[in-house]
Amino acid sequence: MSRVLPVLTVLAGIVVVWYLGAVWLNSTWVYDQAERAGTTVTLAEVIPQTMAQERPLLPPPHQVAAELWKGVAGQAVTSKRSLVYHGFVTFKGTMMGFALGIVLGVALAMSIVRFRVMDMSVMPWAIISQTIPIVALAPMILVVANQVGVQDRDVPKAIIAAYLSFFPVLVSMVKGLRSPDQMQLDLLRTYGANEVQTFVKLRLPASMPYFFASLKVAIAASLIGTIVGELPTGAIEGLGARMLIGSQFGEPLIMWAALFAAAILAGMLILAVGAVERFARARMGVPA
Repeated sequence: MSRVLPVLTVLAGIVVVWYLGAVWLNSTWVYDQAERAGTTVTLAEVIPQTMAQERPLLPPPHQVAAELWKGVAGQAVTSKRSLVYHGFVTFKGTMMGFALGIVLGVALAMSIVRFRVMDMSVMPWAIISQTIPIVALAPMILVVANQVGVQDRDVPKAIIAAYLSFFPVLVSMVKGLRSPDQMQLDLLRTYGANEVQTFVKLRLPASMPYFFASLKVAIAASLIGTIVGELPTGAIEGLGARMLIGSQFGEPLIMWAALFAAAILAGMLILAVGAVERFARARMGVPA
């Protein structure tokens, strides 16, 4: 309870503020309708009407929860209205980009640690790359993919996701691979260990805590990249496309339900990474 109570307290505070915001923003429509009808409404009459609007400016939590439940459990998983279906489409793009980001991040980190010239030349550009707004870069990646004949829409989404996810892996792995101190390195040299053995026996195990910490950030960044990548690609499938449809057709409930579905998916992916980390630590004999 000592760990759960603070979380529940913050959650309760967010819900209260959310309801107050819903009453404040949605009351505009209620007062406007009353003015057109030439009537007046009291606060006691306004509050219930702000809680059940078809297209509210800010949907209250219970409306979002109902729409989310309808999208998850109220539709067949093969339906184009099912959030499970759209979530799986986004999940595929996320995992493709996540895997590509891990490979790219780890490969660059190993090169940077091994070769000083890579540290001096690649690392600054890797940092600069993260200053480019992803919403501006995504259409460029899509155009280039079309020009080179890539018809699969998952490919540009995966590239965008990898662009966001490789950087935390790169930075953390560089830090982890450099974490062994000089005494440990000198000890392995006295044992006659070569560079490959030093990497496998010392640097790689020492980098694992940094690696798994970066994966939790990278998987969330990959999901964000996939959702952003679905917006300019003209996609009709995926949680990002679902948010765009809700925005274009003035259906805020659809947009908010897709947003929370994405948040739930992100939480599940982070928990999965945590489970893999615990398994790896157990196999390595490291206490959790």
